[in-house]
Amino acid sequence: MLTISALVALPHLGLSVIVPGPPGALDAEIAWLHNTELPDPSGYIGRTELVLTNGLWLSSTPAGEFVAHCRAAGAAGIVFGLRDATPATPAGLVEACRTAGLPLLQLPTKVPFTAVTQAAADVHATEKQTPLAASLRRGTAFTNAISAGAGADGVLGVLRREHNLPLAVVDRTGAVLAHSGGAALSAEDAHTAAVSLARTPPPLELALTEDTTATLLPVGTTGRPDAALLCLRAAADLTEAQQQALGQAAHYLALEIARRQAIRAGEERFAGELIDMIVSGVGSVGDIARRLGAFGVDPDQPLATLAFATRGDTPMSDLAAAIRTALTDRGIPAMVATGHADVVAVCAWRRPGTDLTDWCRRLAEHLAEHLPDHRTVIGIGSPVTGATHLRTALLEARRAGSVLAQTSRHLTVARLTDLPTYHTLLSRADPQLLHQLTTAILGPLRDYDAAHDGRLEATLRSFLDHQASPTATAQAMHLHVNSLYKRLTRISALTGRDTTTLTGRLDLLLALEADALTSP
Repeated sequence: MLTISALVALPHLGLSVIVPGPPGALDAEIAWLHNTELPDPSGYIGRTELVLTNGLWLSSTPAGEFVAHCRAAGAAGIVFGLRDATPATPAGLVEACRTAGLPLLQLPTKVPFTAVTQAAADVHATEKQTPLAASLRRGTAFTNAISAGAGADGVLGVLRREHNLPLAVVDRTGAVLAHSGGAALSAEDAHTAAVSLARTPPPLELALTEDTTATLLPVGTTGRPDAALLCLRAAADLTEAQQQALGQAAHYLALEIARRQAIRAGEERFAGELIDMIVSGVGSVGDIARRLGAFGVDPDQPLATLAFATRGDTPMSDLAAAIRTALTDRGIPAMVATGHADVVAVCAWRRPGTDLTDWCRRLAEHLAEHLPDHRTVIGIGSPVTGATHLRTALLEARRAGSVLAQTSRHLTVARLTDLPTYHTLLSRADPQLLHQLTTAILGPLRDYDAAHDGRLEATLRSFLDHQASPTATAQAMHLHVNSLYKRLTRISALTGRDTTTLTGRLDLLLALEADALTSP
């Protein structure tokens, strides 16, 4: 069980108890750890979480207020990380925790918060491994591999030594997490595995390229597996002992995936909090720079801000995972944060700024291959050097991504300044007003098309797409130009907008774009 006492008992952390809190507080189970420097972190702290802080908020917020916010959120306690600037835990914080009955611990300067998080993850993993580790020798080997930090590669190594099978682990975004025995999957095969994981239930076997049949064992939650263990042999060719070994390995891989996800969840929340700090203007430039550095992003180098959105039903967590994998595979250090409607990335960008748009287009194509049923778009913020102007770049990127996702049928990547002005205006309009506009103008066309099996709406779209050129439109629709003119006259009569004038065509264009915005 993960408790404060369990963490204090780990000598390499050097944690010391300053305020023990009420009886039993140190031995009560804690849910997880949360690192924050916000003056009011209550919106981010989960119940029974242990709060990690360096006290950067002390310059603007009394210790009593910070402790009260933590207490109100149900925090299990506070760990104060010492720094060169604060070599001792502030007396005000000690007194506030004592008054509130909230445990307070002190972390030495030389120990980073990541070490505490890793230790907590190890405690979780060890606790869950114990029942399985006691059952069989193989379980012990799996446990040793994971405990030694070998992760999924270590689990596959145990299987490989015992059964000499070609194995791979693929997550639901198509990322290959580990492989052994010559089972280095192609991108196409990894994508096939990811698509199969999304099926309910996933298939027991997969047909891969080069006439290979693979046995698939879901890893993680039954309803929505997090990954798949693939054995590049048909199930009929596996012995009972091999099948049992693979099934047991899948259970241990689930523990490893869960450990990774626990760490990833903390990183995601840390990233989300950083984005909130940038947008709200709460964090100082120095604090933002330090947090970017924790993600491997050099804050003093040129930075690119990207906002990813989609018109499909792809969960933002899956989109974020695919983005992280794609950026890692391309050697791009990045901080990726998952929002409700988009995913934001702040990346190190050492190439010419003119290359960014083309690079993003290729990235969008890659994401389309891994998320084929959903259209992912990328909004690009103005390039910046350092953290000073990140807020403006971030807002530009998110706005561009939102407009692309809602209005554009043709663009997948754009800066805000690249987008037509009417796209930006429509994205800000009230949906009910847009629906009224669509109904008033396009409704008569659709009624006519339904009653006469006509193609007036298709004709209008083609006419506007071909820059209102009758000749080009007639050729594209395989019509005589006189037939086209008759349709345009009918459109003008039904909509009350003259297709021969700029004003009329603009109204019709806005109606079509509003329809795209309000369509499900």
